[in-house]
Amino acid sequence: MQKNDVLKRLRYILDLGDDQMMDIFKLAELDVSRETLCNWLKSDDDPSYVECEAVELASFLNGLITLKRGKREGETPKPEKYLSNNKILKKLSIAFSLRSEEVIDVLSMADFNLSKHELSAFFRKKEHKNYRDCKAQVLRNFLMGLQIKLRPSNN
Repeated sequence: MQKNDVLKRLRYILDLGDDQMMDIFKLAELDVSRETLCNWLKSDDDPSYVECEAVELASFLNGLITLKRGKREGETPKPEKYLSNNKILKKLSIAFSLRSEEVIDVLSMADFNLSKHELSAFFRKKEHKNYRDCKAQVLRNFLMGLQIKLRPSNN
């Protein structure tokens, strides 16, 4: 799933304006201009569309965690330079304080069924024998489920 699509979906799900999104980036110590943000949010066929890099999406997700859960003691977490769907799913679960059962419930709201064992495979270390890549379809359905949960009147 493209990083820009994740940003767009989260913007819609949380009903965020440009200023709020820029503030979330600032919580992760990344200053983003309105122009850059707008270019990330444009349609990919727009000539001024710019692809959001992994480190930028990671900063937004870290800022979202800080916004939802409060600032962590110590140093601000450094954004990852590579961001897999597994990591995006994990960061979103942390931001929204979702336990495994709740993640499964969110997925089921989008008519996507997943067992607890399948879900735990997404959160394992890559070297673990039971690790499994989170496919774009799972992340898309998770975001759809979040939308249904957090914006029920708009479905």
